[in-house]
Amino acid sequence: MAEQELELEDSAAGGKKKNKLVLFGGIGLVVILLGAGGAWFFMGSDDPAPVAEAANAPASQASAPAVVAQADYVGMPRPFLFNLPGVDRARLVEIKVQLMVRGEDDSILTKKHIPLIEDALLTTFSGADVQKLSTQAGKDELRQLALLNVQNTLQPITGKKVVEKVLFTGFVMQ
Repeated sequence: MAEQELELEDSAAGGKKKNKLVLFGGIGLVVILLGAGGAWFFMGSDDPAPVAEAANAPASQASAPAVVAQADYVGMPRPFLFNLPGVDRARLVEIKVQLMVRGEDDSILTKKHIPLIEDALLTTFSGADVQKLSTQAGKDELRQLALLNVQNTLQPITGKKVVEKVLFTGFVMQ
C-alpha cells in the first residue's frame, strides 16, 4: 500500500512538470506566432490590390491619361517675422514657409512671383490671432487661409491654381 501511494506521488509530480512544460511551450509558440504576424503586417506593404483594380478598370478610364506631375517645393527666401498683439503682451512670430507645386512650369511661375506671394502671406499672417496660433487647429486654419489667399492672388495673373499646399517648415512664437 505504501508503494502504491509512492507511485501516485511520483506520477503526480511528473504530471505537474509536464503541464508546466506544455504551458510554457504553448505561450512561447503564441509569442512567436504573434511576432511573425506583426512582422508580416508591418513589412508586407506590397499590396497587389491596386494592380488588380487597374486591370479590372473599364476601358474608358484606362484610356484617360492619369499623369500627375511630380511635386516641387519652392521655399520662400526668408522667414516671415512679425508682431501680433496679445491679451497680456505682444508676441513675436516667425514662420518659415515652403510652397508645394506640381511640375517644373508651376515651380518657375511661383519663383517668378515670389514678391507677390510674400505680400499675400504676410497680409494673412499679420491678421492672425495669438490665441488661435497657440493651438494646432489654429495653425491649420492659418495654413488653409494662407493657401486660399496665395491661390486667389496668383489666379488672375497665371490663369490657374499654381500652389497646391502651403507648408510651415518652421514656426516660433515668443
